[in-house]
Order: sequence, then C-alpha cells, then structure tokens
Amino acid sequence: MNRMNPKVDSYLSKATQWREESEKLRKILLGCGLTEELKWGKPCYTFQGSNIVIIQGFKEYCALLFCKGALLRDARGILIQQTENVQAARQIRFTHVREIAKLETVLKAYVKEAVEAEKAGLKVDYKKTSEFAVPGEFQKKLDATPALKA
Repeated sequence: MNRMNPKVDSYLSKATQWREESEKLRKILLGCGLTEELKWGKPCYTFQGSNIVIIQGFKEYCALLFCKGALLRDARGILIQQTENVQAARQIRFTHVREIAKLETVLKAYVKEAVEAEKAGLKVDYKKTSEFAVPGEFQKKLDATPALKA
C-alpha cells in the first residue's frame, strides 16, 4: 500500500459528512499504487504526476471522480457525466459505505483501466469553444456590447 499523505489525514479528520465513505475509497485507491495528494481541497490520486481520481463529497452523495472517465469503457454502466458540458470527467456516486464495499473489485478495475489509459497517452477529444451552444439571452447581450462586436 502506498504512503498516506498527512494533508489527506487532516482533511478526513475534519470531515463531518462522508468520512467513512471517503476513508473506504482512500484505502482502495492507495491499494492501487496511486500517489495520494490534496488538490482543490480534495483527496486526489495520481499516477506519475497525472490526476487519475478525486474523492468528492456533496450534499446528497460522495463521489469518485475519474478525471478522464470519458475514456473508460464503463462495462458496468456506473459512470455519470455530471452535466452535458463536462467532457472528460465521470463520477461514480455513493450514499453509503456498503455500496463502495460491494463495488470494490469493480472500482479497482476502473482505476487500473484509467492508469492504463494514462500510460498509453490517451487524450480526451475536447469540443471546440465554437461547438457549444450560446444561450439566446447571453448572445443578445454580446451582440449589444460594442466592444465585443469586432
């Protein structure tokens, strides 16, 4: 098992929600040979400096976010795209530690696949900014702003 990061220890010791779930996810991720860091105020697990997964806590659920989850096969159909504009990341959501324990083998397989994608240098094919729809009200404001017309 890889070394625990004291910053993540501190983060978890202060957690008032999803602590047990986060600790279970942490144990699984450290067992996958990832390096533990604290990024964006959340436990983040990296492989050779590249972000692989982040443990996130929300009001309604705890999530394991795969940074390049769009590249994964998702054979179990458990990855969630948070919104239509999220291009790379995908989450697996949990509301109880029992759900994590039940999926432990699957989570390890998804992490392994994510690491293999990183090793292979796979990249997410991002949309160009021009491909996103601009809400009508916002476009009217842009059109009415002289400095932005050029």
